[in-house]
Amino acid sequence: MRKRTLPLAVLATAALGLTACAGGGSGSGDVSADGQTLTVWIMQGTNPDSEAFFKEVGSAFKKETGATLKVEYVQWADAHDRFVTSIAGNTTPDVAETGTTWTAEFADAGALAPIGDYVDKAGLKGDLVKGLADSGTYDGELYGMPWYAGVRSIVYRTDVFEELGLKAPTTWQEIIDAGTAIKAAKPDMIPFPVPGDAEFTAYPWVWGAGGEVSELDGDTWKSGLASDDSRKGIQFWTDLATKYDLSSSGATTWKETDVLDNFVQDKVAMAIMGSWTPATIVQKNPELEGKFAAIPIPGEDGGMSPSVLGGSHLSMFNTSKNKDLAFQFIEMMTTGKFASEWAEQTGYFPGQTSLLSDSTESDDPLVKPFAEQFVDGGASLPVTPKFGAVQAKKTTNAMIQAILSGSKSVDQATTDAAKEMDDIMNGK
Repeated sequence: MRKRTLPLAVLATAALGLTACAGGGSGSGDVSADGQTLTVWIMQGTNPDSEAFFKEVGSAFKKETGATLKVEYVQWADAHDRFVTSIAGNTTPDVAETGTTWTAEFADAGALAPIGDYVDKAGLKGDLVKGLADSGTYDGELYGMPWYAGVRSIVYRTDVFEELGLKAPTTWQEIIDAGTAIKAAKPDMIPFPVPGDAEFTAYPWVWGAGGEVSELDGDTWKSGLASDDSRKGIQFWTDLATKYDLSSSGATTWKETDVLDNFVQDKVAMAIMGSWTPATIVQKNPELEGKFAAIPIPGEDGGMSPSVLGGSHLSMFNTSKNKDLAFQFIEMMTTGKFASEWAEQTGYFPGQTSLLSDSTESDDPLVKPFAEQFVDGGASLPVTPKFGAVQAKKTTNAMIQAILSGSKSVDQATTDAAKEMDDIMNGK
């Protein structure tokens, strides 16, 4: 299995000698842009206090460069179509937040400007979170500057585990054992939901068993979902529902938001959930504060199963008339003060490894495990414009739902999904 994780030792790059500029960036070179305006698109909802945050950023940006920052907020649900329309009409912003699975697509369309030379000049190359940098790289060029990311691990009810004398699972068998004990003692609680409409909860078991989603072989993408290793992982994941009855029939159509809602309602004992969810859990149900914790997703016999590292880049568009100014904004946002503040306000991790030390050294049971998963077990999905089409088709979700509903065996479902993925990825 190819290496896809970022060694903890890379955090030693914190001492890169970066000098913070007034806005919190590394100060790769001041740009004088009096009277100019930089237009930026930011996705709405990630930070509930975005307007106050960017008001502060705008003031610092104005002080540094003389330019006015114009921020437009875009709904995630509408963003992809809006990008496609603006690219076709040559009306893209100077800089925009791009989801990690979109960056390669927009780069392939010729809409983005490469930023690798800027990053090298700023001395930042060795301080970028590898998984985010990988997903921002297309055809050997960096187009997406790592901004923030989250990762999924297992969140579990510590009060339930303590009451039943259970320990947090460290292997796949221990997940089954703990779930079985919870099912017997608390029949009204779902031990471990297996959501059918949540592809990111399935991939850790594929990778944890040694399988792959899809790999490039020469010029051809080949799905690994139907390999023996992948099938083993998918079999385990779906067996939690179909064999051990640790999920519920309703979860066959659940999204990750449904898992979160049921956890908040005191109905779930263990679940794969994002590093950004603990604050929401406490906000929606204050009585759960102090009653849950997180652990990295276990490997089959110990260790850690990789988990999708997802988040956002900041990308520069070719239409930007002042690319030096555009990168100064990107640098300000993704390094130093403002990167740290954004991560703290949103519950995500920054894209700069030297800013991760507080999280990895934390003793907080809702911070450290996610940070360990993020650094040592963060994985990237195939970096190609075609993978977005696979997600739009819901190839993986349909595979999991077919198994959960009993309409297909694991072998048949993975065979069908692998073929569909190959056809889409290779343009058939």
